[in-house]
Amino acid sequence: MKPFAYLLALLVSVSACSKDEPGDPSTPSDTMYFPPNSGSTWETQSISSLGWKQNAVQPLKDFLIAKNSKSFMILVNGRIVLEEYFNGHTAATEWEWNSAGKTLVATATGLAQQDGLLNISNKASDYLGTGWTSMSQEKENLITVKHLLSMSSGIDDTKQLVIKSNLTYVADAGTRWAYSNVFQKLTDVVADASGQNFETYFNAKLKNKIGMEGRWNFGTIFTIYHSSTRSMARFGLLALNKGKWNNEQIVNEAFFTESITSSQAINPSYGYLWWLNGKSKFMLPNDQTVYQGTLIPNAPVDMYAAMGAKDQRIYVIPGRKMVVIRMGEASDAANPDFAVSGFDNALWEKINAVIN
Repeated sequence: MKPFAYLLALLVSVSACSKDEPGDPSTPSDTMYFPPNSGSTWETQSISSLGWKQNAVQPLKDFLIAKNSKSFMILVNGRIVLEEYFNGHTAATEWEWNSAGKTLVATATGLAQQDGLLNISNKASDYLGTGWTSMSQEKENLITVKHLLSMSSGIDDTKQLVIKSNLTYVADAGTRWAYSNVFQKLTDVVADASGQNFETYFNAKLKNKIGMEGRWNFGTIFTIYHSSTRSMARFGLLALNKGKWNNEQIVNEAFFTESITSSQAINPSYGYLWWLNGKSKFMLPNDQTVYQGTLIPNAPVDMYAAMGAKDQRIYVIPGRKMVVIRMGEASDAANPDFAVSGFDNALWEKINAVIN
């Protein structure tokens, strides 16, 4: 080989070797990463490569432990930056999503519409049959699938058990926002529209496509999903990419964008079973008060979140290409049932100390 050609080849070789290697935890990358759908492989990225503050990590962990957390993860561009487990919890342990799982139901509903099986603008009774509530036929006919997605059905929200006798009239659909368990009827809507049970449809159309592992528990009061922390993070990563996983647009982007947009004007901090930050006002579960200001002041204004009782959380922050997961017992044992709590603002104070 001529000297010049040899030198050129050597330079090319050195350059190639110096490029970011997939999976190297010290290597920053601006490209979006999706973990394989099987196996335990998941690329990581170091805190130092992001310019974050390592000395603020321990105070964050201490806070999480003090607040009864089981697990905590931060992804950036799909790569794991922090992954912590507490109190005997492991990467393989399943935990309850509680109302954070509402977002899975909303996504499955969108997939059924995408498949041409239903239209969310149609009456819910088109899929549930007439007389599915104890309301008059006139009032029941006002309720669309979209009203169930946006918590604006007008059905009494004081009774948790979703049975016909409890589904009584309070207000015309679309005129009142109230957080309630009636969203569970969406699983029946999807089942009727698809001609199969909800979990079978969900597994085929969503769970299996992104490599989630988990199971539904269809109880008499609550419909709850259980999974590992990493499976929760997989869904968060799908949400960050507005329904796209790797090169496949699993959920129609237009529907997903609609899901994370204010679904009605009464509580603009609520989309289709997603909580939205950065709006001018918000409402809380079991409360008809309208509060002025943003839902979680310390969190990024562009954040949308899946939020469940006992502080189960998926925070999605598109501006930072970041997903944050928290699972565990209630941070405040005296108030375990609220989907939104003061815990969020306190947690984001600790996260901000790390990332800003």
